[in-house]
Amino acid sequence: MSSTTQIDSDVAVMMEQPSWKKTKLSLERPYKDDKGERIPILLDIAPDGVQVFEPQQDPTKLLGENLRRIFIERGVDFFERQDTLRATGDLSIPQALDTKDDKVESDQQEEGVSKAHMNPEELFKMRMEIMPQLFTALGEMTHARELLSLLLASSAPTDPSPVPALPSSTLTASIVTKPSPIPSVDAFNAQLTIGGKDEALRKASSIFKAAANNLERSRLRGQRYWVDALKTRRANWGLVPAPLPFGAPTGKGADKTSKDFFVSFGLEESPAHFRRRAVGHMTTYETASHVLVFPHRQRVRLQVSLILTDSNGLLRTASNSITSLSDASLEDSLKIAQREMVEEELFSVLIKEASTLPTASARVAERLIVIDAAQGMELKFELVDGDTVNAQESNKSDERLSATCNLIYFALQGLLLSLHASQKYQRLSSANTQHPPSVFPNKAPLLQPIIDLLQYQVFCDRIRVELDKMVSALLKAGVPSSLRFNAVGESGHQLVEHFVANETARRIGGEALLRIDVRQTLRLTFLSPSSLTAHLPQATLPIASIPQLVQLLSDEVERCLLNRLCEVGLQVCERVGATWFVDFVSGKAVGRWEGNILNFRVIFDKDFAIHSSAYRLNRASHQLSLLETYTPETSVSLVAWLQELLEKTILES
Repeated sequence: MSSTTQIDSDVAVMMEQPSWKKTKLSLERPYKDDKGERIPILLDIAPDGVQVFEPQQDPTKLLGENLRRIFIERGVDFFERQDTLRATGDLSIPQALDTKDDKVESDQQEEGVSKAHMNPEELFKMRMEIMPQLFTALGEMTHARELLSLLLASSAPTDPSPVPALPSSTLTASIVTKPSPIPSVDAFNAQLTIGGKDEALRKASSIFKAAANNLERSRLRGQRYWVDALKTRRANWGLVPAPLPFGAPTGKGADKTSKDFFVSFGLEESPAHFRRRAVGHMTTYETASHVLVFPHRQRVRLQVSLILTDSNGLLRTASNSITSLSDASLEDSLKIAQREMVEEELFSVLIKEASTLPTASARVAERLIVIDAAQGMELKFELVDGDTVNAQESNKSDERLSATCNLIYFALQGLLLSLHASQKYQRLSSANTQHPPSVFPNKAPLLQPIIDLLQYQVFCDRIRVELDKMVSALLKAGVPSSLRFNAVGESGHQLVEHFVANETARRIGGEALLRIDVRQTLRLTFLSPSSLTAHLPQATLPIASIPQLVQLLSDEVERCLLNRLCEVGLQVCERVGATWFVDFVSGKAVGRWEGNILNFRVIFDKDFAIHSSAYRLNRASHQLSLLETYTPETSVSLVAWLQELLEKTILES
């Protein structure tokens, strides 16, 4: 009865506890938050604060992987072997339970479990698994015991009062002692003190370390400064003394010795303002990538472009290939800066010469020069941003035009050096003689050779087109012919000499040889920029225009064809005693024999297509009647057509 009363009192006390003490937490790990969403499992936290969660697995995919592992690890016939073992009654395979014998089989399984014992191997395996965990627990308990002993020993014992006891009748004083601090608070204060001292020491050490690093970097920078200076001098770059710093004393007796130097990479005969800009100095501070500092560098490059308009109105554009070098090294940075400065000087000279060109018109802007070099051809010089050019590829739509632009670009550099050499020669000659030499005769020593070269190229292309038309017309008519066209007859060395020569000796030339019917030859010679001469058997004729050249080719080829027709007529009409000759006044070939007089004419259209007509003269009425006409659409050649016509005429007569 007493026990029941005690239990009821405990239940009553439990019922009187507050609600927060009645909260029961489930031992199962939560997998959903308050909103019902899945809580990801945190695997790791990276040093930068990024949280790595366990990837969510697809149940269908996981089931498929498990089934695949069953067949891989236990064989493809796993289920068949299970059915076979069940059929044979193997006790190692769990059999299907019968509803009637559930109690009997459960008793047998309990007896089998009770009879099972661990063998030594299983016992040793269990021992090896448990012992490391026990040692770990022992270490943790020992560490906790030592920590508690240290905390208990840190509390100081209370000392007895040194003041002797006085009688109660005399004046006495009470001594108040400061209570000893709580051990945990005392330990916390000690940790704060030690932590503050440690932080101060660490800051001081970091300051000393930073100062040491700065000293080491300064030493290495100074060492690299002189190493780079020696490399620059060894590479034959010019070193000039740097000006005195601002505010330095310049009076009488002051030390005016330069304390630094500049690297000069300008051309020797360049104008003074370009030489002043073409300087750089070594860095005395940390930089990102450049080992030299160029205070006047503009980072622009010269781009040469050609724009051609053909007879169909199509535009072809190409520009030179601008090579880019990385300015990570000392040598490369100097080369890039020098190339940019030379190109800026080239552009300034081109601007001065563009307004004095005698054979071309030009349009000049701040960073653009457009010159109408020849018919249907524009030459453009432009200063473009070097970084933009390096990021994008050069325009190479036409390889031939791109090669011409590269030739112009490098020829301008050679002409600039030639101009500098001429100016130096004039300066030295004027210093040595009383009468200074004459000024450079050409007003445009850089642009005029380039314009002449481009005009000569267009001129040769137009001549080549007309000659190719004539050759194709002759071949189509069945007349064997060939053309040998050599636009530049000089060698490469002679061509370079022509570029640097004076204006009169700067002309280049070539020749074209047209062979008709493997027996007659027409020779044409030409000189830059647009001089053409025809060398005929009877005379040498200068040709001033393309229509004059077309007329000359038509006349010469017509004379050759008429002679060829007379030869064919003599061969075919030999048995009838015919007489054949060429009437150069009327431009026809005439054949006569008994009772027949035939006239043949050769006509060229605008495309040099050959047309021929055969006429018969009626002696009674003295009138010509058209026999037959030859056109380019005729399936046979001109000679075969003439032979067939003569054979038919002879048979009819």
